[in-house]
Amino acid sequence: MPIWRRDRSRRTSEPSEQAEEAPEERFFEEPEAPTEVEPTPEPEPPADTEPELDREGEPEPELEPAGVEPPLGAPEVVVEAVVEPEAAVEAVVEPEAAVEAAVTEQELEPAPISPLPADPGAPEVSPAVEELVEEVPAPEPEPEQPVPAHAPAHARAVPEPNFAERAQLAMERLGDLPTSNGHKTRALPRVVAIANQKGGVGKTTTTVNLGAALSELDYRVLVVDLDPQGNATSGLGIDTRNFEASMYDVIMRDAPIEDCIEPTSVQNLFVTPATIDLAGVEIELVSAFSRELKLKRAIDTVVDDFDFVLIDCPPSLGLLTVNGLAAATEVLVPIQCEYYALEGLSQLIRNVQLVATNLNKGLEISAIVLTMFDARTRLAIDVADEVRTHFKDIVCRSIIPRTVRLSEAPSFGQPITVFDPSSRGAIAYRELAKEVSDGAPKRSG
Repeated sequence: MPIWRRDRSRRTSEPSEQAEEAPEERFFEEPEAPTEVEPTPEPEPPADTEPELDREGEPEPELEPAGVEPPLGAPEVVVEAVVEPEAAVEAVVEPEAAVEAAVTEQELEPAPISPLPADPGAPEVSPAVEELVEEVPAPEPEPEQPVPAHAPAHARAVPEPNFAERAQLAMERLGDLPTSNGHKTRALPRVVAIANQKGGVGKTTTTVNLGAALSELDYRVLVVDLDPQGNATSGLGIDTRNFEASMYDVIMRDAPIEDCIEPTSVQNLFVTPATIDLAGVEIELVSAFSRELKLKRAIDTVVDDFDFVLIDCPPSLGLLTVNGLAAATEVLVPIQCEYYALEGLSQLIRNVQLVATNLNKGLEISAIVLTMFDARTRLAIDVADEVRTHFKDIVCRSIIPRTVRLSEAPSFGQPITVFDPSSRGAIAYRELAKEVSDGAPKRSG
């Protein structure tokens, strides 16, 4: 019985006094949960009965099984397959099999593709016109017209050369170089300018480590730092606050170079330090008399006290580099194993030729050192081959590899021969020192 009926019967059974005092309450009927009704099984038609006919006398079409799984407990589905119009064969199929058969039949029969609706506003095309359109051949591409020789450069199609061709062109632009005919034994003392106007090719690293390797061979070596950055000075462990005179005083104030020579932690290795004051030399030397030979006159006073004087030139072609080239007897050029290093050589070669013609008659390029060589890259191998093909005997056999230890040594103020004597970089610079010195006899004293 619903709740509201039970409450009404309860109120009628109580006395009337209580019914008057009790407030009127409203109750709402709660919806009852729908009860599941089990589907009644459909009666199976007898086998002997014929299909029922509609009003016109035609058999009713049989419904195809839908692609929906029947509920559990459903009776078996009877499918009648008519093989001949006279005889009917009864086939009993399980519900799951009937569904699979319907799905397979739908997959095997592709859906027909309906053509796109025609534009009602477009004119009709006759079959004759369609045949003419199909018979028209596709137009052939027009041949490219040759560009005349007098056309501008941007109008001429020039194939992009590969690396070998570009490297060969860069080598051809260098022309005839004032180089020595192979390695020859040179008399000591030797003043070597380590120069290359391209930065980051290993000039300072080669100056410091080559000087340390030469000092291990019992040669007295002086490193002249001409770079305003002062990396050669700090790389040899010299603090810029612990000396009174520098190369700026030697060049601008004509101070004796003996006053600024500082010893290093390596035996037989000395350095003339540089400071940031050298950055102003380029402007201050503009009005100076014989400004290109100031360094040469200073080095000539102490050259007999050393076997090798290595001049670390700045990465430029200014007056400091010209002073270094004018004071040297030979030039050692470090080349990084990259394509840009080949292109930067042309300007350096022209400066060497100008200095050799006007200021220093005996100046020549004595050695070219391949630095930062990475054997894992094809580019480094190609650059080394091109340099050796063009410069031939003046290219040193010793190649300086790219190693992390060479980059770490300057932070400790030590050359690689002291920082890590057994590393690949130390071994390479020792071999380079033997090749550069070429077994020159050591001087007594």
